[in-house]
Amino acid sequence: MLWVLLAPALLQTQTPQEPGDAPVQPLPFSHKTHVTGQGLFCAMCHPNPDPGETMTIAPPSLCMECHADVKTDSPYIKRLAEYAKSNQPVPWVRVYRIESFVNFSHRAHLAKGNTCEECHGKVADRDRLYRETNLTMGGCVACHKAKNASQACDFCHAEML
Repeated sequence: MLWVLLAPALLQTQTPQEPGDAPVQPLPFSHKTHVTGQGLFCAMCHPNPDPGETMTIAPPSLCMECHADVKTDSPYIKRLAEYAKSNQPVPWVRVYRIESFVNFSHRAHLAKGNTCEECHGKVADRDRLYRETNLTMGGCVACHKAKNASQACDFCHAEML
């Protein structure tokens, strides 16, 4: 039951931030430019491989499909091209993290009609990503209550009981 004692401290790391608290990323990236300006949608850059728990981040090679011809003179795109050429991921700084003691499936939530925006905020309007929503246990339970989803402990914490 040590997790019960540690959980409050761990979950505090998932409280909302202010826009100025956005982490500095290794490359500047504007969701606003890519989503609103170019018409991309979440799953194009964040695939959901089986079994569906996590959304992943596109490899630099996918970015280079457009950036081979777009903004090629940018030093950041040149650095992106280096990541792609060496088949290395961009070392993005995580903004959201699901704790290991939480059983969470992006795919299951999407299948129930939840949207990316509900948990991640108005990402499509952001030049810099920061944690906009409350992803603590309290925030998740409030959402489950509002949507009449299970609030039983073992629904999200089956392995802990």
